[in-house]
Amino acid sequence: MYNRYKMNGFFNVLKPPGMTSFDVVAYLKKLLNTGEKIGHAGTLDPGAAGVLPICIGNATKVVNYIMDMKKIYRAELTLGVSTDTQDSFGNVVEKRDIDYDDISIENIRKVMDNFIGEIEQIPPMYSAIRIDGKRLYELAREGKLIERKPRKVYIYSIDIVCFNKDKILFDVVCSKGTYVRTLCSDIGDALGCGGHMSFLIRKKTGIFELDNSYTLEQIAGAAKNGKIKELIIPVEEALKDYGSFYLSNKNERKFKNGNYIEYEISDKSKEHNEEGKILKVFDNNKQFIGLGEIIHKGDKSFIKPKKLLN
Repeated sequence: MYNRYKMNGFFNVLKPPGMTSFDVVAYLKKLLNTGEKIGHAGTLDPGAAGVLPICIGNATKVVNYIMDMKKIYRAELTLGVSTDTQDSFGNVVEKRDIDYDDISIENIRKVMDNFIGEIEQIPPMYSAIRIDGKRLYELAREGKLIERKPRKVYIYSIDIVCFNKDKILFDVVCSKGTYVRTLCSDIGDALGCGGHMSFLIRKKTGIFELDNSYTLEQIAGAAKNGKIKELIIPVEEALKDYGSFYLSNKNERKFKNGNYIEYEISDKSKEHNEEGKILKVFDNNKQFIGLGEIIHKGDKSFIKPKKLLN
């Protein structure tokens, strides 16, 4: 058994198609044989592949901050065929002819531009959202159709990689909670011929990218050879886009006890002075101990303990 007290951080897993995100977590729990908590930061559909950050130990306490980071996907939209799951694994519900006089690369770009910014999406019936204790996909398999409220998501950019007949390959940068298959379906409808997502890979979540991801086979090999710790990304590295705040010796105990800490004039973090901003917090020995939130009281600024890892 590995040392449960020192296995804290993230694995950047390259999830294969055919496994659920929970399947990956279950596999790693069995492989690592540790008492530490293990979870994932952002669900990928079973048929999708790509970056799946896996948190272990105290990294599970900051999983929501990883999930809040921008995502980059590469998706393929197949035009003219709509399915009940909005991807290629569902049943075909409608086929429409494609008018190639209207479906040009220029028109596709114009339509996609309409989806950039804050948009509303209706979550698909085949999704993991719970309604009255049941997953939507469970209700869908029972033949039930439940009214779903639209959810706001943000699309930062959509870039077409290539367009060939009825296939559009594109990259999308989006916020958490975005259903790319719903985006594909909505774009197909806006083009007047319908469509579904026929391929999806997540290229990036925060610092987690395809180039530095590991397959489950590679992780298993590292575990077998006693090199598993070499693959673990420290929590503070996963949160490198956040600013830093360093505690003095006298304030370290106060912060750990839940007290607000006032900025010191000499502190370099003074530049990060936006209300509600989250900062990485380090102790007097420059060891990462958690996250703090900036709050203002009158003309003074304070760091409020948000998440303590130890």
